[in-house]
Amino acid sequence: MFAIKRLLINNSKVIRYCSSATTLAGKHFMNISQLSAQELDDLILHAIRIKESWSKDPINSRKLVPLHGMSMSMIFQKRSTRTRVSTETGIFMLGGHALMLGPSDIQLGVNESMRDTSNVLARYNDIILARVFAHKDVEELAKYSKVPVINALSDKYHPLQTLADLMTLKEHFGNDLKGLKLAWVGDGNNVFHDLMIGSIKQGMSVSCATPKGYEPDSGVVKVAKKLAKEHEVKLKFTNDPLEAVKGANVIVTDTWVSMGEESKAAQKKLDFKGYQVNTAMMKTASKNAVFLHCLPRKPEEVDDKVFYSEKSLVFPEAENRMWTVMAVALELLGKKF
Repeated sequence: MFAIKRLLINNSKVIRYCSSATTLAGKHFMNISQLSAQELDDLILHAIRIKESWSKDPINSRKLVPLHGMSMSMIFQKRSTRTRVSTETGIFMLGGHALMLGPSDIQLGVNESMRDTSNVLARYNDIILARVFAHKDVEELAKYSKVPVINALSDKYHPLQTLADLMTLKEHFGNDLKGLKLAWVGDGNNVFHDLMIGSIKQGMSVSCATPKGYEPDSGVVKVAKKLAKEHEVKLKFTNDPLEAVKGANVIVTDTWVSMGEESKAAQKKLDFKGYQVNTAMMKTASKNAVFLHCLPRKPEEVDDKVFYSEKSLVFPEAENRMWTVMAVALELLGKKF
């Protein structure tokens, strides 16, 4: 990781002096839990550094191609707008080449196992990214790969989304997020698992409201409770959205019906009644509260007044998916920008 020796944030201006030390080179990126608090912070700051370089000096930034001659396989069992476009574009901007491998493009799951696929792709590519249904699939891919593997989403974790969320919050509130409160309203799903861990490691208190039966994974909660004690922050779980949001600086929700759950849509809409993030709910939060949603979004999850308001950071959040995946790829490959 890049050891940050000095950081000054003033009107979104960041001045930084970095060393070339790295701790993630050659490793897989499966979830936020694997990162130390310092590694998490440094990784986000690396993404900010890349973004600012391209913003301030796009001509010279285009000349920096640390991934020249390198390639990435992108396995997509589940389709995605942001993950595909952000990764493919970001790797290209770094001078590399990303290959889109959808269900109809390769033999995975038809005539070839994850193990065999991993062994083959690792001989062609320098790094592999996988967006899968079952977490065990990306774990098996990593187990047999001789090159770094990035979990771009599984049914248990979504670490890239957490990096983008925290980067967005740092850009808005400043580098130090300690003392802020993040409230999650909705399904205790894969997105929340990593966001909960990442927020606690950043010194934020976390309050989670889910309908009964939609609580987050007990194993992840156990890890989160331990971390909350270590970082001396509050961690609360409730079935009352208004209780969770009270005094929060950040309100986050996600889709109620994930891909592959279409048959549960009608029941989930009933179960999540009262969980829509709207103006009334936002009024119970802190005056400086902001709203996040990883997209795609449906109106029942958040109304238009909130979604398109000045408090909404959903589009900067979406943009930051690109800068953060660029930072992850560079770090795993032992490169820097």
